[in-house]
Amino acid sequence: MKMTAAVLRKFNQPLEVEERIIPPLKEGEVLVRIKASGICGSDLHMWKGKDPRTPLPLILGHEGIGIVEEIKGKKVDVLGRKVKEGDLIIWDRGIICGNCYFCTVRKEPSLCVKRQVYGITRDGSHATHLILLKETRVIKIEKKVDPAVLVPTSCSGATAVHAIELCSILEGDTVLIQGPGPMGIFSLALARERGASEVVVIGTKRSKMRLKISLEFGATKTFAVDETSFEERLSYLKERSDGRGADVVIDCTGSPSAIREGLRMTAPGGTYLLPGLAIPIDEVPINFYEDIVRRNVKVQGVWVSDTSHLLRAVKLVLSEKYPFEKLITHRFKLEEATEALKAVDVRKAMKAVLAP
Repeated sequence: MKMTAAVLRKFNQPLEVEERIIPPLKEGEVLVRIKASGICGSDLHMWKGKDPRTPLPLILGHEGIGIVEEIKGKKVDVLGRKVKEGDLIIWDRGIICGNCYFCTVRKEPSLCVKRQVYGITRDGSHATHLILLKETRVIKIEKKVDPAVLVPTSCSGATAVHAIELCSILEGDTVLIQGPGPMGIFSLALARERGASEVVVIGTKRSKMRLKISLEFGATKTFAVDETSFEERLSYLKERSDGRGADVVIDCTGSPSAIREGLRMTAPGGTYLLPGLAIPIDEVPINFYEDIVRRNVKVQGVWVSDTSHLLRAVKLVLSEKYPFEKLITHRFKLEEATEALKAVDVRKAMKAVLAP
């Protein structure tokens, strides 16, 4: 049996569409026919050679969902439900050892020292088929849904859940989100679920469409940084928070300038979260005394996610409380994978998916 895949062989070059033989399954493995595979910002980083984890050649794609075609042995999902041929499933992109210090003692599996990731450290879902290893944790999707709508839960959604878990959003808090991409939109919805009364989203004039979608998810105000001043944005936040600033700031950009601004907008005693920083960046000049120490500001790193975060992101989308279908702005054939990358790179697409 054969499969087709979009393969990264050289950085900054078109992906090569290739045919490959699907090997026989080993015990516990699952063969999935891909229904949708998301183009993530991390795909761009790897395509451009900016992610130091990228091996070559590599089939990209860490946001996949598909139909089970074959199972070697038995498989149950994370809720204990039997998985069978024909089921629609989504999977945790990370494969952990379950035995190291971080998996067992710290209970932080996203820091597993042997963690593998589909589409990042091993072949992923930008293909017609993918073999899931025995250790892969899967979630069966029983509700009728467009598979593409669930694609962002694998990375952006799950990481946003992880970020919210690492902070304390109280009823009535003011939350600032930097970056209205999929991760920012998920963070917005999750902040609303936690009871935030003010959720402000900052983007650029190039992201006007994304800022508009933010309003549909419950943002109370949006700003374009290149059309307003820092003083205007800070003044608005303080007006809405009794002069404090944002109780929680979530950076979904990874931009040094955004990080510098976000810290200054964080209220005394507040939290600054960094789920959007996925690759090495330049040094960020920070006044630790004024911006952090003197105001008791907590700075929290957020590295990827684990299965519990994925499950909660999936449940949020399936609840239909928010119009997550609006995030999927472009769909491409597998053979158009390079065009999909370019569409995301120039901000033409908010979320592009491949439909093999």
